[in-house]
Amino acid sequence: MNSYPDDGHRLNEKGEAGRPDAKEANYMDNGAIVHIDYDLYEVDSERLIETTREDVAKENDIFDENREYSPMITVVGDGRLIAGFEASLSDAEAEKDYEIDIEAPDAYGERDASLVETIGQNVLMRSVRDPNMLAIGAPVEIGGRTGVLQFLSAGRARIDYNHPLAGSTLRYNYNIVKVVEDRKEKVETLLKMNTGRDDFQIDFEKDDLTVTLPDTIAYDQNWSYAKFSLVRTLRDHIGVGTIVFREVHEPRAVSEEE
Repeated sequence: MNSYPDDGHRLNEKGEAGRPDAKEANYMDNGAIVHIDYDLYEVDSERLIETTREDVAKENDIFDENREYSPMITVVGDGRLIAGFEASLSDAEAEKDYEIDIEAPDAYGERDASLVETIGQNVLMRSVRDPNMLAIGAPVEIGGRTGVLQFLSAGRARIDYNHPLAGSTLRYNYNIVKVVEDRKEKVETLLKMNTGRDDFQIDFEKDDLTVTLPDTIAYDQNWSYAKFSLVRTLRDHIGVGTIVFREVHEPRAVSEEE
């Protein structure tokens, strides 16, 4: 991985680039909750793969009017990102522009020829929901695995189960635009990251936390699993004590007609 921060790095005793003195820089601690604007390119093709910035998407003709362009939120050191990006974040400072190249081993791995498989066309047809949607280069799911259809002819199909970016060197241009410092905002951010919702009520009593749940969450089949993950995340990254998830079911208003 090659990293090119805009300034502040010195040479160590071996003449290698390293961190500046800790007094001169504020690096990201593990567990820091951050908002990151980034552009992701495939180095060899110079193709823009993903961006959080609307203007960059428009400049590169990948703008999608159906999505919201906003900074990515992540927890530093939590393993949510590829290894090379995680490593760079731990050496980064807020509100500085960085450009890093991440080689395949620290991104999505090298391509593995054993993950390219040939199957009978009849097996493919039985495995997909709508055979009319099959197309070369399109994703297919077979036996719980997702791959890309590479070839379909003469009764045979070739499926590539490698990650689409396997074998690629990636380039991130990024800026940590915000570090969440407020304790309540940290909880709200983690809840939204894990559930996609922002309608929780948060209350602290010293280090003990009470989260009042929206009544509609009872219909969310993933909530019971997300709750246990949240307890670990809240304790690991915020250091809360007792955690209470509180359900409130208000009486349903009855109309005069009823």
